[in-house]
Amino acid sequence: MQPGQVPAPFEPFLAMADTVARERPEVDAALAREVFLEAATLLHNGLALDGLDPHDTDAVVAGLCDDLVSDDPGAAVRRHSEQVLRKPGELHDPEAVSAAYLVSASILQL
Repeated sequence: MQPGQVPAPFEPFLAMADTVARERPEVDAALAREVFLEAATLLHNGLALDGLDPHDTDAVVAGLCDDLVSDDPGAAVRRHSEQVLRKPGELHDPEAVSAAYLVSASILQL
């Protein structure tokens, strides 16, 4: 998948790559985009967000963007999975969102 071919739900991944590169001088922008593009491709091909409505999909992608740049991405994704069950907020299907986080962690081998 090329940068122009990122499925709409995953476009925030490339924006996060650009943000990280701007905020962290040690991060190469092209490499950051490549890493996030690869993550988007793996999640898309792995159907990690399959079955979620657009609202919940956007919520998971936003959460993953934050989680993937944390000090411990695996722990952050698992924590998100647990949090949405305790405090679902405006999610439409918290159980499916929680599962999507765990599937994403598995696909990305976190």
